[in-house]
Amino acid sequence: MNDKEKLPAPPPLQTDEAAEQFVDQADLTRYDLSRFRPVNFEFEKKTARVNMRLPEPLLRAVKAKAQTRGIPYQRLIREAIERALEDEST
Repeated sequence: MNDKEKLPAPPPLQTDEAAEQFVDQADLTRYDLSRFRPVNFEFEKKTARVNMRLPEPLLRAVKAKAQTRGIPYQRLIREAIERALEDEST
């Protein structure tokens, strides 16, 4: 395939099983994977609660950012806290 030919995006996969089957059978070099992003899975149970007040514009910005990433806004906040703690330990 030359530079002028564009690779197709992978088909939409609605289930884990469909994704596993696709990856097992497809030649992934024939697809444009440039829009794929790393995903962090959360396995630990969330048992503690936090209640905080934020300025409304900040909360709107957090929710908008989370929506663009396709994740719940609480997860975005959790990730930001985790990153801040990782930065301190290095």
